[in-house]
This record gives sequence, structure tokens and C-alpha cells, in this order.
Amino acid sequence: MILPWLLGWPGSGLAFDVALQLGTLIAVFVYFWSDLWNIAIGSLRAPFTRNTEDLASLRMALMLTLGTVPAAVIGYVLEGPIDSVFHSGQISIFGLTAIASGLALLGLALLWAERWSTRTKKAMQLGLGQVLLIGLAQSLALMPGVSRSGSTITAGLLFGLERREAARFSFLLSVPVIFGAGVLEGSKLTNEGLPRNQWTAFGVGIAVAGVVGYISIYFLLNFLQTHSTRIFAYYRVALALAIGVLVASGWNIP
Repeated sequence: MILPWLLGWPGSGLAFDVALQLGTLIAVFVYFWSDLWNIAIGSLRAPFTRNTEDLASLRMALMLTLGTVPAAVIGYVLEGPIDSVFHSGQISIFGLTAIASGLALLGLALLWAERWSTRTKKAMQLGLGQVLLIGLAQSLALMPGVSRSGSTITAGLLFGLERREAARFSFLLSVPVIFGAGVLEGSKLTNEGLPRNQWTAFGVGIAVAGVVGYISIYFLLNFLQTHSTRIFAYYRVALALAIGVLVASGWNIP
């Protein structure tokens, strides 16, 4: 949403949004294929084997399901208003201000989490109530400007997760949400049909989102082994301020 506004381009449209969802989902599946496979197979075996490893897989599957519920419910209830304000393809001062606010507030929350987090836990040590609250944090990303991974990592840190563990759990938690969003948007696209002149953009969107998504996951998980998340918080606040200045100046505002 920010780039088309800055460069004076038209909105990306539904087809491109679906392409980005698919590309991102492919990146997460490829990177975490082994984890996802083990969770799925272990969960199916757990009732019969009752061994520790399979029971841990079943618990992780339940955690991912529970963490998805808030975003699914809130997204279903607020789909209409969110689409009309943020996904209509129209630039508005309200929409840009909301994006800047989301960027700044989550940046400040991330700094706070970095300051107070114990960073000693693994995801399996989370209580189910904490998982539900992380899922609630994830639902905040329904508003553009609030990063899905940023909100869940912030919540994970506040509950004491190690930085890399918070990021890993965040990416695993993204699978059902991104898949659900892709199916929902894809059904709309199926009803509308994809114009022939958009097939190239659709394919490029999937490919670029997939490659950049994979690189981003690889970079972040390795970066967080030895670095804090503060650089991302500073970036968010700086971008929010830049957007505020440009909006105040009337940049590309109809």
C-alpha cells in the first residue's frame, strides 16, 4: 500500500494480493517443511504411540490451531470494513494515518518487549492462555502497518520466549492464517476471474514473494541468534514519521 502511494501507482488489486499470499505461503512451507511434516505426522500418531515426541507434536498442532482462532474470528467479522478502508485501491489520509500509527505503535511495543523480556523460554513452554494472546496479537495485523510477524514476535518476547524461538513460532503460526487468507482471497478471484493481461504480474508476484520470503526467514532466524530486534523497531518508527511528514505535505493525496 505504501509503495503505490509513494510512486503514484494505482492499487495492486485482488489478483496481486493473492499472488503475494501464495508466494509467502510457499516460502514458509519450503523453509519449515521438516517441522510441519513432523508436527502433522506426530499429531496423527500421538493417540496411538503416546510417546513424548509425538505428544509434543500434537501439542504444537493444538497451539497453532488455538493461535489462529482470534485472527480467523476477527477477520471474518471485520472483513467488510477492513476491505472498504484499506483494500479499495483508493488512497486516503485516514488509511495512511492508520498505517503510520500501526508502524509506530508496534515499533514502540517491540522496544518495550526487548527491554523487559526474559528471553529464556521455548515455544513448548508457553501456556495455552499465552498462545491465545499471541494469536490475538496476530489479529492486529489485519490493520495494515501492523506486521503479522512483528506483532507475534513482540507478544512472544513479552511472554519470555528467546528471540529466535519467538520468530520461529511466529512463522509456524503464519501457515494456517496465510493459507486461510489465500483461500478466501482466491475464492473472490475465482468469482471475478483473472484478466489475461494480469497473468504475468500474478506469476512474478508469486515468484518474488516466494524468493524474498524465504531469504527473509533465513536471514531473520540467523540474525536473531546474536542480535536484538531493536533495529526493526527503529525502522518502523522512522518510516511512520516519514509517512506522517509526507501526508502533512499532501504527497499524492487526491
